Amino acid sequence: MTEKLAPRNSAEKFCLKFGKFMSRLAKKPIAIPEKTQLTVADGKVTVKGPLGEVFRVVRPIIGITVEGQSVLIKAKHDSIETKALSGTYASHIKNMLAGVNKHFEKKLIIEGIGFKADVKGEEIVMALGFSHPVKVKIPKGLKVVAEKGALTISGADKEQVGGFSAVIRAQKKPEPYKGKGIINSDEVIRRKQGKKTV
Repeated sequence: MTEKLAPRNSAEKFCLKFGKFMSRLAKKPIAIPEKTQLTVADGKVTVKGPLGEVFRVVRPIIGITVEGQSVLIKAKHDSIETKALSGTYASHIKNMLAGVNKHFEKKLIIEGIGFKADVKGEEIVMALGFSHPVKVKIPKGLKVVAEKGALTISGADKEQVGGFSAVIRAQKKPEPYKGKGIINSDEVIRRKQGKKTV
């Protein structure tokens, strides 16, 4: 009997919906870079590299094995769900192997007169036009560098970097008239025209 598990997040829901188009990702072995170690134990994949260590819990319906300097991913059951998830885990493992060798980065631009951000210890302290400073604790495993009008977030875990940058952006979303707020460096804000005086 095929084990059927409910998807845990939106990424898995997408994969289960379009699984027949994504199962090819796991067919090819994934090469393990030099000075990088990947182990599978107790339902968890752990990757160690020059820039850190990351891990991910693996569903029991997915088989992950290490052969030499390659990783093989195989669905234990022949179903759309398991094939889709095998492709998802292939992407996760590729990101893990890449992240411990070269950190993922997100750059945020802070726009607005008087708006600024500083890193103080384990916190980011931001002046965003409120009557009080906005403080956000930096998660373990991430590095944040404050420059003039910008914040650079880096780390080995791609999801953690992206998730934390979204948390920072949410502290002051950009408004559409003057573009004041926190935006991603590659983001384009659609501007609106203000009211004209007669």
